[in-house]
Amino acid sequence: MTIRQLLLPLLAAATLLLSLQSRAQMEMLDQVVAIVDDDVIMASELRERVQSITQTLQTRGAELPPEDVLIRETLDRLILESLQLQLAQRVGVRISDAQLNAAMERVAAQNRMSLEEFRQALEAQGESFTAMREQVRREMLIQQVQRGNVNQRIQLSEQEVENFLESSEGQKLVQPEYRVLHALLPLDSEASEVEVQAAREHVQSLLRRIRAGEDFGEVVSASGGEYTFTGGDLGWRKLEDMPSLFADVAPELDKGETSDPIRSPSGWHLVHMADRQGGGEQIVSQTRVRHILIRPSEILTPEEAREKVAELKSRIEAGEDFAELAREHSEDIGSATEGGDLGWTMPGQMVPEFEAAMNDTPVGELSEPVRSQFGWHLLEVLERREQDMSQQAMKNRAMEVLHQRKYEEELDAWLRKLRDEAFVDIK
Repeated sequence: MTIRQLLLPLLAAATLLLSLQSRAQMEMLDQVVAIVDDDVIMASELRERVQSITQTLQTRGAELPPEDVLIRETLDRLILESLQLQLAQRVGVRISDAQLNAAMERVAAQNRMSLEEFRQALEAQGESFTAMREQVRREMLIQQVQRGNVNQRIQLSEQEVENFLESSEGQKLVQPEYRVLHALLPLDSEASEVEVQAAREHVQSLLRRIRAGEDFGEVVSASGGEYTFTGGDLGWRKLEDMPSLFADVAPELDKGETSDPIRSPSGWHLVHMADRQGGGEQIVSQTRVRHILIRPSEILTPEEAREKVAELKSRIEAGEDFAELAREHSEDIGSATEGGDLGWTMPGQMVPEFEAAMNDTPVGELSEPVRSQFGWHLLEVLERREQDMSQQAMKNRAMEVLHQRKYEEELDAWLRKLRDEAFVDIK
């Protein structure tokens, strides 16, 4: 036996020993810190989340909590996330690629980037786009699970809404709000009358262009030299939150309208009403419509579904009753029992294809077969009206506030119950 032959077993044993030592070190570095029902939370996962939270707090300039508090609260959050994701898996909640792509595009847009620019920015910072995408998917799953379990626990009575609207908080909520753009051409306090008048004439010339249809912001921004404006977007504000100069003008301006030049000790002002909401009448065009829906299936092709709708249209035009045929044939369970009647609809309430056909169909007439994501429809427009929805709008806003308030309370209670009923073993 040669020396090489003698060394080979020793080398193999040494290699195995080093491999076992390396694996043991890895296990020490990454170990289970909590068992959560059928899932586990690893030390590496906890470290990564703590590091991420620490970086976020430091970026915002916020004070870091003590390390033990940060670790404990982060672990609690991971435990709750795990429980909710396991629940999502059990009940079959899924996030499609289309939903996830749309969410990622919204995240990118919030950072004023395209999706590709956002990907490149993440990678330039040493972060993984794939990991970010997975985190967004997890958050969307958790949101769906929360909404599904919490919304069903929330009930709002008519009396609660009425009481809220009558309260001082409710009255403040339904006050009109204005989004005002402001431009100031500053003038020195010692400016001569000639200088004041020249500045006014310049402002008037810009105002004529704005009222002729040019964009307020572009016109004002293009003015330079001695006639450079200051100001900007004041955002959404109620009258009580505005400077008196704007509060006196805002109620008189319609959306898209610009005030006459206003003189103050600071100079000449222009006030532009970018948008307004709440208060006064809110006239909405409504349509009362009924329909018959035929869905394609494994035994009915899309073309056959269309032909069936066309046949039903011919039968109605020949004198058969729309409501009876809807009860017999429509696959929209919610409206079929009502003879296909969908009641009064408002703009944006229906899918685009349905709404376009509804708007194009005269009162008392039938539409051509219309295809939407749900199948093939036959529409009949029964009535149209203009309705003041201001009271309903106030009621809807009150319900949103009360629902959100109860949602936070019920979510906290539901999460506590979820945690109490789970098996959690912290190592």
